[in-house]
Amino acid sequence: MAVFTLPPEMIGFYKMNLNYIEERSVNPDKRRHTSKNEAAYHYLDVDEYGDSALFKLPRYWKKAVEKYGEDTLLSYGVVPWHIFKVKNQLTNAFKKRDLEKILKLSADLGHYVADANVPLHTTKNYNGQLTNQKGIHGLWEARLPELFSENYDFYTGPATYLENPQLEAWKAVENAHKAVDSVLLFEKTLTEDFDQDKKYTFENRNGTTIKAYSKDFSKTYHQLLNGQVEKRMKASIKMVGDFWYTAWVDAGQPDLNSLTSKYTYKKKKETPLINDHASEHD
Repeated sequence: MAVFTLPPEMIGFYKMNLNYIEERSVNPDKRRHTSKNEAAYHYLDVDEYGDSALFKLPRYWKKAVEKYGEDTLLSYGVVPWHIFKVKNQLTNAFKKRDLEKILKLSADLGHYVADANVPLHTTKNYNGQLTNQKGIHGLWEARLPELFSENYDFYTGPATYLENPQLEAWKAVENAHKAVDSVLLFEKTLTEDFDQDKKYTFENRNGTTIKAYSKDFSKTYHQLLNGQVEKRMKASIKMVGDFWYTAWVDAGQPDLNSLTSKYTYKKKKETPLINDHASEHD
């Protein structure tokens, strides 16, 4: 959806490579167990820094390192700082007209931006493991969109230029973190009032029976959240488009139409995962 926020000078190139970007956007998750520090790029445990952390955490990497040290920052996640780093890498790829890097970094940047907009990527209680709500990460991030996103309105308007991309990355984290309390509270309250034998169900996925949150439980939780998942997804779409556009403008608006794609193939069909983030940050 972010591709369709782009201006005419960009949209043709991105539409031509849409399948590639969609499929490669999951690569950061695949690198988590093979690439050092990759896991830290996907989240920020705001609450590890104590009260008023959102106000006292330095927005710029150099100052953050001076205050906390790189090891501490990597331990608690660095997603807003990393988004800015990848944005600069994408700008350089545009300047060099490096097709392969433009596509790779566009996909990577989309992943990190989306993660920054997920409430449970901003807390140490990322899967409800500290409050006996284990599995809530997959419920919010996978099950609800799977069941209800067909009715979401994803129109965001055109991409706009970001005067300060670093601060925009922080705004995403701030807005996501503000929703953490409701994400956890509503699930806990609903669980207490819901018949336990109706909270979960068993579904067949590609010949395998899996345990999943029931449709009734998911629907009620979705209603309690009052459009929260849709709002976070829309914010992600707009922000991805804004960052791609800003990187391109900062590179001098190079002509993308002259770049010929090396990647033209049919999109793979994949079964959505219900609880793929249940045990750890992604």
